[in-house]
Amino acid sequence: MIYSMTGYGKSVLQLPTKKVTIELKSLNSKNLDLNARMPSIYREKELDLRKLMAKHLERGKVDFSIYVETIADDTSTQINTPVVKQYMQQLKGVYNDGNDIELLKMAVRFPDALNTVREEIDETEWQQIEAEIKKAITNINDYRLNEGKVLEQDFNARIKTIADLLQQVITMDPDRVNGVRERLKKGVEDLKEKYDENRFEQELVYYIEKFDITEEKVRLDNHLNYFNESINSKDSNGKKLGFISQEIGREINTIGSKSNHAPMQQLVVQMKDELEKIKEQLLNVL
Repeated sequence: MIYSMTGYGKSVLQLPTKKVTIELKSLNSKNLDLNARMPSIYREKELDLRKLMAKHLERGKVDFSIYVETIADDTSTQINTPVVKQYMQQLKGVYNDGNDIELLKMAVRFPDALNTVREEIDETEWQQIEAEIKKAITNINDYRLNEGKVLEQDFNARIKTIADLLQQVITMDPDRVNGVRERLKKGVEDLKEKYDENRFEQELVYYIEKFDITEEKVRLDNHLNYFNESINSKDSNGKKLGFISQEIGREINTIGSKSNHAPMQQLVVQMKDELEKIKEQLLNVL
């Protein structure tokens, strides 16, 4: 089972005086990169929220937002009446023709004309908000799981394609070796020189061993099976799958460099193409 790092989760809480909307968006990243946006009243809870996100989201570039919409006559901003009156008196001294409305418009723009009373967190209210945050986390993880299922289908199809191409390589290999042997023999015979057949066979065996890909075929098959096992394991581990894909690539490259056979190299190119697409998608796996 794998999870994508791409996801979206949202939850809305309706309170008597306000509407609280929680949103979570995530993209791929090597580590957890959390960007939190919330009203200042909730800032003291940010550290706890970061720990909660790290526990449940693990990795990804995550944008976490809390939006608060006031729906009742409840405001923490009040007019500082004595200061505004004093500003208006001073303005009258320099602007005799101004009426009180115009002076008031100017006065309320000056510093300290408005007082903002710092709100304190209502713990009962926060418990409700925290519950909604956990719902949003559940929603984004469900989204990630669904995206992961799509990725899993793609991986299974591409790994199967590589495995099928490997079988073609295995089937082709005996003819390739025989072809190399015949080309060498023909090349020596064309020289029309006498040679020691026993010594030639020894040298031929040594030369052909350099082109032997038996170990690479076995290791590649094992890596493909291990990739499939890891996808179906309980935990999603994109980094582990990335390491396995590197090993798959190493064996494919070695087969290509040793093959010395055009039809086999064509199969290797196809395997490389499938593997590159797998690696691109692995960047999105949690």
